[in-house]
Amino acid sequence: MPRTPRRPSRPRPRYRSAAGPHRAGARRLAAALTAGVLLLTGCAFEGSPAGPAAGAGETSAGADQGMITLTVGEFGTFGYHEAGLYREYMAAHPEINIHAQITQDGQAYWDALTPKLVAGTGLADVQAVEVGYIAQATSTYADRFTDLRGTPGVDPGAWLPWKAQQGTTADGRMIGLGTDIGPMAVCYRKDLFKKAGLPTDREAVAALWKGDWNRFVDVGRRYQAAAPKGTFFTDSVGGLFNAVLAGEPQQYSDAAGNLDHQSSPGVKKAWDVAVRAAQGGMSAGLTQFQGTWNTGFFLSRFATVVCPSWMTGLISSQSDDGAAGQWDIAQAPVAGNWGGAFLTVPSGGAHPKEAAALAAWLTAPEQQAKVFAKVGNLPSTTAALQLPAVQQAKLDFFGDTPVGRIYATAAQYVRPAPIGKDDGTVKTVLTESGLRAVEQNGTDPKTAWNDALKLIKEKTGG
Repeated sequence: MPRTPRRPSRPRPRYRSAAGPHRAGARRLAAALTAGVLLLTGCAFEGSPAGPAAGAGETSAGADQGMITLTVGEFGTFGYHEAGLYREYMAAHPEINIHAQITQDGQAYWDALTPKLVAGTGLADVQAVEVGYIAQATSTYADRFTDLRGTPGVDPGAWLPWKAQQGTTADGRMIGLGTDIGPMAVCYRKDLFKKAGLPTDREAVAALWKGDWNRFVDVGRRYQAAAPKGTFFTDSVGGLFNAVLAGEPQQYSDAAGNLDHQSSPGVKKAWDVAVRAAQGGMSAGLTQFQGTWNTGFFLSRFATVVCPSWMTGLISSQSDDGAAGQWDIAQAPVAGNWGGAFLTVPSGGAHPKEAAALAAWLTAPEQQAKVFAKVGNLPSTTAALQLPAVQQAKLDFFGDTPVGRIYATAAQYVRPAPIGKDDGTVKTVLTESGLRAVEQNGTDPKTAWNDALKLIKEKTGG
């Protein structure tokens, strides 16, 4: 996730759909774990005839002689265990055991995976890769992965085009099968909007800023002029910067994956919009996913937050009881995506054919819909996004807001952008150093920009 910022674990929200209530869930949100240590689930795997787990904290299906054991490396909550998919697959393939290795911290997961990719050994049969690192997988480490195009059940056209593109190498090899996505919308407080004299109907709200993030800032000026005391229009200019850039066809890197942040029109637009918001005093000045930000929900300090689909549960878990039914969701000014992952099959494994078959099955539309119903990870396949279980899904906390339809619609309009290996570093510096200086210290934007560029050069050499 670009590397997307590490995100704290959160409870699963309760979804409602045509099939009835479900527990839906935590997108891959980073937990506060010891860096570099893989925290694995601690029980024998479902369907295991073997009793105790293979090792401390590992999940395993046993080791019957003559059976094939497939290892799956995951981070956070992919939902395969929760939705019973591993059990279902083993029941249909009695010759297969599945051994899942799961860490909650996506950064720790990637840090542990990188040296294995360099060495080409020690890799799982199926290895998950987050979207922020898929560019490294398709370029730097492309030869470490299997081309999955010939695998039965794999049709590149089944995924949203931009999602399929992200998992494809420059020479056309599809090494990553999309799992979920994070299309963005704007979550807003109806009660605070009403007090500030703004419309509260989600269609009317979306019309206020449709097509241009600068219009979003214009609404922020209106809000701030009549804002309830102690509240701000939005939570963070860093989050706003990320949202604006997510909708741009050129972000930190060029088509070849090389850093081009200094001349990128997308970066310039996102920077300028965020600076307008900061200098307009319409941000609460919080750092997303930190303690004060979480508290800001409970204290109702801000009226909007740009929210990928996976953030809805965090909003509901951090808000006070009186906020239920006050939050609504409107389409963002411009569609963008924040988050998602892929399943890959490292080359050189003992069972590449069986591993590819498992990865293909887990990412098929039917299985993606089951995962969504259980843990709320929004599907990345076109067919799954159109299923009633997705289209009709709602969240108790958001009342009658058609959450599934809003995010499924947003996903159709996401424009793909090249992803480079240093994108996460650049984003962190621009938001946590550059924009934070403008927002919290009143630093001149030009000075903050130049200081950020110097720091980026130190960290990346570019």
